[in-house]
Amino acid sequence: MAKKANKDDEAAEGGADEAPKSGKKKKLVMIGGAVALVAVLGGGGWFFFMKKKPADEVTAEQAAAAAKKLITFVEMKDMMIGITAGPQHDRQPIVKIKVALEIADPKTAEQVKPLLPRVEDAFQVFMRELRPSDLDGSAGMYRLKEELLRRVNVTVYPAKVDAVLFKELLLQ
Repeated sequence: MAKKANKDDEAAEGGADEAPKSGKKKKLVMIGGAVALVAVLGGGGWFFFMKKKPADEVTAEQAAAAAKKLITFVEMKDMMIGITAGPQHDRQPIVKIKVALEIADPKTAEQVKPLLPRVEDAFQVFMRELRPSDLDGSAGMYRLKEELLRRVNVTVYPAKVDAVLFKELLLQ
């Protein structure tokens, strides 16, 4: 029995020697995992914060293209237009309007300028049918702007106007 006890003691001693080895392995694995985690987080942080954004880089070709795209504004004459009176109005309301047309290309602006009398006519024909209630609030202004833009583009086709800008709009 003494031999068995010695073998058990040796096994216990050997097991004790193996337990610290497995503890050291666990520590090494944890340290290695922590180092890998720090490396991954550091790389991700560098990629996210230090990488140049493409918007910061402007090439000479992009600068030249931006310089070519000059927006042109074509001013129209001031117009005073009598609109349809509502049932509560004794006299005919008048709208005074001053408009500028926004055009993306200066060449197109030169094509539109000779057609401005037609554009003014289209505006006046449309606006004569308006009632004061049609111009109420921002929604009324937006609808008026969109309808005038549609009419000006129909009038100057194949040229294209990008926006109708109100410089002044007065309803009396």
